[in-house]
Amino acid sequence: MIKKGIILAGGKGTRMSPLTKAVNKQLLPIYDKPIIFYPLSILMLAKIKDILIIVNKGELSQYKKILPNGKNLGIKITYLEQESPKGLPDAFKIGEKFIGSENVAMILGDNFFYGQSLSSILKKCTKLKSGAKIILHEVFNPKLFGVAKIDKNKKITKIAEKPKKFISKFAITGLYFFDNLVVKYAKQLKPSKRGELEIIDLINKYKKRKKLSAEFIGRGGAWLDTGSLEDYYKSSIFVQSVENRQGLKIACLEEIAFHNGWIGKKELLSQIKFYGNCEYSNYLKRLF
Repeated sequence: MIKKGIILAGGKGTRMSPLTKAVNKQLLPIYDKPIIFYPLSILMLAKIKDILIIVNKGELSQYKKILPNGKNLGIKITYLEQESPKGLPDAFKIGEKFIGSENVAMILGDNFFYGQSLSSILKKCTKLKSGAKIILHEVFNPKLFGVAKIDKNKKITKIAEKPKKFISKFAITGLYFFDNLVVKYAKQLKPSKRGELEIIDLINKYKKRKKLSAEFIGRGGAWLDTGSLEDYYKSSIFVQSVENRQGLKIACLEEIAFHNGWIGKKELLSQIKFYGNCEYSNYLKRLF
């Protein structure tokens, strides 16, 4: 059972410059909430309560203003700083002490997931005992992503990073589940030509040992990498449309914590006071 999760919220956010020159990308809003709320909500939906957020050096105080330590949500949030972007697998080297002897999930801080079957997929993934599990989503333009080729039995036969020739329509999303060997494997990696450790190389270590499996986000689900301006605004429009139509919020951390039984009315009232007079607070008032 996976009980620990990492959110990698570092990076320079150059694709969204100049917006990201003064504010970290993950603290920009998708509609009515900071981007960081969305990946955090995914880990909480997976019933993961012990969470490490890795941030850029010098940006820790910005995060602690909105997400101090997790007590208000019935979870535990730990922070570590990343000196400079060194690739996704670097998160496991930075978080080695946090991971300890446990298995771990990792989600990228700018990834947005939505879907009716998402909770059941997450529950399956957290039952991982050994190996690695990746989440795949069908995309229109696979050459922009890391992709996984699968056979008729839905087994992964090949993995490639931004292939020029068509290999598969299934993109590897920014949500991963690993056993404890991930720290050892991450340490064995060497930087690629661009000078970073590559997540594809890490995943391939599991594939070579026949320890890699996948779950799929179906046609009714959505996955967006909000690291580009186009996808960032698409995500905001998507969230606004769904929330306004249904009257329900996506990635309301307090609502998830309340329904999980991690917090009660007292903590909700405290959060309402913290946020002040706003629509988000009005929504929290409707939960009890």
